[in-house]
Amino acid sequence: MGALGVGQIHIAEVRLPCPICGGATKVQKTMPRIGRTLTHGPFEARETVYECAGKCRWPSGVRVVQHAACLQASLMPGCVIGYDVMVFVGLKRFLHHCQREEICSALLDQYGVKISTGEVSALSVRFVQYLARLHRVRAPKIRETLEADGGWPMHVDATGEAGRGTLLVVIAGWRQWVLGSWKIATERSDLILPCIRQTAHRFGPPCAAMRDLGKAVTPAIEALLGELGLNIPVLACHQHFLADIGRDLLEPDHAQLRDLFRRTKIRPQLRTLIRELGRKIGKNIHSARDALKKWRSAVDNGHKVDSGAEGIAQVRALAQWTLDFKAEASGLDFPFDRPYLDFYNRCKTALRASDAFLRNPPPDKNVASALRRFHRILEAIECEVPFREVTKRLRRRAALFDKLRAVLRMATTLPENEDEQYLNRMRDELDEWIVMLRKHRPTRGPAVDIREAIDLILKHIDVHGSNLWGHCIELPQCVGGGTRLVPRTNAIAENFFKKIKHDERRRSGRKNLGQDLENMPAEAALAYNLEHDDYVSLLCGSLDLLPEAFAELDRNESDAELLGVNLEDEEQECLEAALRIASASLCSADRQIIRTDEMDRRIGAAARSRAPRYCG
Repeated sequence: MGALGVGQIHIAEVRLPCPICGGATKVQKTMPRIGRTLTHGPFEARETVYECAGKCRWPSGVRVVQHAACLQASLMPGCVIGYDVMVFVGLKRFLHHCQREEICSALLDQYGVKISTGEVSALSVRFVQYLARLHRVRAPKIRETLEADGGWPMHVDATGEAGRGTLLVVIAGWRQWVLGSWKIATERSDLILPCIRQTAHRFGPPCAAMRDLGKAVTPAIEALLGELGLNIPVLACHQHFLADIGRDLLEPDHAQLRDLFRRTKIRPQLRTLIRELGRKIGKNIHSARDALKKWRSAVDNGHKVDSGAEGIAQVRALAQWTLDFKAEASGLDFPFDRPYLDFYNRCKTALRASDAFLRNPPPDKNVASALRRFHRILEAIECEVPFREVTKRLRRRAALFDKLRAVLRMATTLPENEDEQYLNRMRDELDEWIVMLRKHRPTRGPAVDIREAIDLILKHIDVHGSNLWGHCIELPQCVGGGTRLVPRTNAIAENFFKKIKHDERRRSGRKNLGQDLENMPAEAALAYNLEHDDYVSLLCGSLDLLPEAFAELDRNESDAELLGVNLEDEEQECLEAALRIASASLCSADRQIIRTDEMDRRIGAAARSRAPRYCG
């Protein structure tokens, strides 16, 4: 094969004796073959095919023939594309997140191989399908590695976008390998259970399970443990636990505060003021900004606003600062961030600041008018009684929630090296806090709101408290004994999904990934395992040897087929059948039938047929 290149090349490998009878072989035919590989570029070849002179047949009934082994090791079956081209395309698509046109250009510039964007899409799908097959074949090796670690904690989660493209993954927590990924119509326990059942069968039972508080994952894990007879810790994610409490605790008042701001139209009025003041400044914006920097630093010179364009810029900056309440956010979203409470706090602060600036108003009438207008806009939070009531309740409840966050050490970034003693102290502090909460719970009187808030927290703790602890896993003596901790959150799965979506947005440029996730093969999640050197070493040795591993897969399956051996994975087929369970969700396959003019006409014609009313 080393002599192949552009032009016609004859391939006639050494004749081998018949593997059935050991007799001689003869030429059956000589046929043209074309191909495209990274090693040889585009080429044409004439392949000589030999057959057994004694007309032997394989057990499957196929006649014994000998094809050119160099072509079989280079080109995929029934295809002119080489394994190495497919691997190049797959790695560019799923590891480097290149667009199709970029992959085509890279192939042409570096290797002189020209393919279309449609071929890039087809090869990308084929790559992850080969990868999934190789992942299943290497399952015994992967299982041995996980058992040598003392087991593997199972992290289960699912994601989607706008109700589309729901992707379920199971991740081995300590290695952070994706062990399985599936597309499911919707997040339901009867769809999740067969997936995690297959994972446990292939890679061994987990030593712990980390989950969110979803109504689908929890019963699926419990059903699996019942089937396997396992007694392992089923851990609730501390982040989800707090988020669940925070939403129930803060959402009603936070939503009411949001509605109050919408009713008073404070934000749109501030935006309008900022735009109008910006127009008044006009071309003087650069000098106004320079003056604003000096005014910003002159705290000791009294609370005054200047005249002219500088004063207009200062009032504009006050309004901009008020609207920039998102700067207070930690990036964790509600309920860990309360954006409308932050907005209210900024409005209160800006209102008091404007009181100070108006005590000694600027002589410039335009600046003074703008400052008074700014003050009038913010006065709504003082005039509206509901603002004071709802923020008072919200602060009181937020203080309880933040105390719980502090007890669970979730108010800041999690420590990198938690240990068993650290978790035990945390658990003791939580128990003490719960006792204090029960002790100080008002039993009667006007403190209805704080009583309801405490009851809500205690209810969540009663339901999920037993699943908050058990992260310390005793390792078996066969692997050296000792203990190892399971992470307290499901951040491994959450961050994995965040990375997938970030990479897809960077590749496609689209914010809404509904269509992208729906069209992405489920096996694409396995491609992220190729970022782990220890996984690649088990899979094929190195990424350079991945084409050879894929070729070996096809060769072994072809040999088994000739020998009449059935290598079909019945378990995989049963799982795929289970995942096709009909659901209320309108998946892509159903949508292509339902959302059509033909369906509209068919139902419309029946509706207009004036059929007598059915009274069944």
